[in-house]
Amino acid sequence: MHIAWLGKKSPFCGNVTYGLSTTEALRQRGHAVSFIHFDTPTASLGRFEGAGAEPTPSGRQVDGPEVALPYLVKSQVYTIPSPGAQRELRESLERLRPDLVHASLTLSPLDFRLPDLCQQLGLPLVATFHPPFDAGLRNLTAGTQQLTYQLYAPSLAKFDRVIVFSDLQADVLVRLGVRRERLAVIPNGVDTGIWAPADAGTEADLTQLRRRLGDRRVFLYMGRVATEKNVEALLRAWRLVRPHGCVLVIVGDGPLRSSLQNGSETDVIWWGYEPSRARRVALLQLAEVFLLPSLVEGLSLALLEAMACGTACVATDAGADGEVLEGGSGIVISTQGVTTQLRTLLPVLRDQPVLTAELGRRARERVLDRYTLTGNIDALERLYGELSSHPVAA
Repeated sequence: MHIAWLGKKSPFCGNVTYGLSTTEALRQRGHAVSFIHFDTPTASLGRFEGAGAEPTPSGRQVDGPEVALPYLVKSQVYTIPSPGAQRELRESLERLRPDLVHASLTLSPLDFRLPDLCQQLGLPLVATFHPPFDAGLRNLTAGTQQLTYQLYAPSLAKFDRVIVFSDLQADVLVRLGVRRERLAVIPNGVDTGIWAPADAGTEADLTQLRRRLGDRRVFLYMGRVATEKNVEALLRAWRLVRPHGCVLVIVGDGPLRSSLQNGSETDVIWWGYEPSRARRVALLQLAEVFLLPSLVEGLSLALLEAMACGTACVATDAGADGEVLEGGSGIVISTQGVTTQLRTLLPVLRDQPVLTAELGRRARERVLDRYTLTGNIDALERLYGELSSHPVAA
């Protein structure tokens, strides 16, 4: 199939990771993918960037051109397109003539115009709906995200299919008026060959990290430093406990970093944004415990990556993260009282290395059972086949 993928390539966030990993996997299976994203076009209107990949031995082109749409504002959370972006998108789709359009929604005004545009062009339209949620509405952040769902629901009802990551997320949209048959529950998946426990091939990266971090046991947070991620609650607990012989490494950046960072602390390392995937893998392999204190979530890719690396995981029950860890694959805490719960857990996790090793083993097994990228792409191909007249090979 030829898929026009509308998504993000920057700035780095879960949506970017999802789009890049999914399109790469689709290309590996022989599908042509034209990636349409918001960027500063280097050519005139309607021009494509790049000529695509080399043909396969069968002679079929497995990659399509890249299309840049102009924007006014672009952040990790939302995008505001330039006034001419919709016209450029239409012209690009008319020229590309894909079998199907898949929009990894970017919280952009253009999202709401896609159903009518694709209907006019006669193109099947799939959306992946990423915004985090907390079905329990237990905090102000969850209430704010609920407004996002309410805003999007009427438009999502017009898409041919909307991919969500869990039955909980589907239930939220059904209550807001989206018909259940329009929804496809396809959980995030990770490449368990890349995100895996350490082996001989990764020893060099781990040695370099150990030199920097010393012999201390590593507790790790990886993600945005923003209100919804609740990093301040994690820091409060850490500063109350100060677990001896341990270090908290915070990988990521965001609007709250400057207000939360204390440069005098020796047991908290503010790593910042890490662009290297190999280094992120090594950090997760080195970490003994991965901590995710979010107030709202969808289905965290960072959590799945940590689990796949065999790292013991502690996460709130926001979004689908509690569902991922249920049944002993990790420790699930409530979004309410995160500091109090972590204050109790941190000493236990410090003193029980056998427990953390077992949790890491179970986490890896859970990902292999339910959350592989292979399984995700299998489900995606089945969905594409249902919506398009173009056959998808089994």
